[in-house]
Amino acid sequence: MRTFLSILVCFSLLVSCSNKETDEFIQVLDPDGNEQTVDKNLNRKSVGDSANDMLSGTNFSKIAFELYYVEGSKPTNKTISDFEVFVAARLNKSGGITIDLQPLPSPGKEVYSITEIRAIEDDIRKTYNTDDAISVFGIFIDGEYSENTENGSVLGVAYRNTSFVIFEETIKQFSGQPLAPSLTTLETVVTNHEFGHLLGLVNAGTTPQSDHQDVEHGRHCTEENCLMFWTAETGEGLLNSLSGGSVPELDSQCLADLAANGGK
Repeated sequence: MRTFLSILVCFSLLVSCSNKETDEFIQVLDPDGNEQTVDKNLNRKSVGDSANDMLSGTNFSKIAFELYYVEGSKPTNKTISDFEVFVAARLNKSGGITIDLQPLPSPGKEVYSITEIRAIEDDIRKTYNTDDAISVFGIFIDGEYSENTENGSVLGVAYRNTSFVIFEETIKQFSGQPLAPSLTTLETVVTNHEFGHLLGLVNAGTTPQSDHQDVEHGRHCTEENCLMFWTAETGEGLLNSLSGGSVPELDSQCLADLAANGGK
């Protein structure tokens, strides 16, 4: 009897481990249409952990963006094309860049926490890192961020090593204000800014080559005219900081950081 119970326990453990492995490892098609078994946990690390893999061509020669938008929250075509230009200018990806933009029914919420955003991603994400392509997930969502305050309305958050969310409904509210920059301008600033965090800026996976981290505001740049200045994440701050409605560029210090970590 004792031997039988031991065998039963061992069998139960094997089944449990097998189920867990099934949850973590899935079959996907790489950008060339080849089936591969991938570990989803490689895309569930901390922000900045995949900075070098994105910037350099050492481990991945391709990058694939799987972007979603909740119906009614679609970014403009120019926002997506400008984002692709921004990415191509910084990443060494000889195999190319692909962006797949897809609609998504509204989850039906007015407020989202990052825990809820992660759950949505885990439910709908289809692409993960393959042998030669690193995958990035992004979602333009309705509703607002649960951490908003009276003094700050968050427009976007980078929350995993290859994941970001853009609070499109909040961006639309700010772009609709009198004398505000265009919707495309605000979308582009926020999208580029959050991707900058995935690239490890500032001091979040990409080592600074000079002292330019605004420690008071976390992983941001001290240069007010830089894309990575902290005001790019809040509607109130962004409207006050944009000059002439133009999209800010990365300053020379941030560019030096990216180049030192394998970028252009």
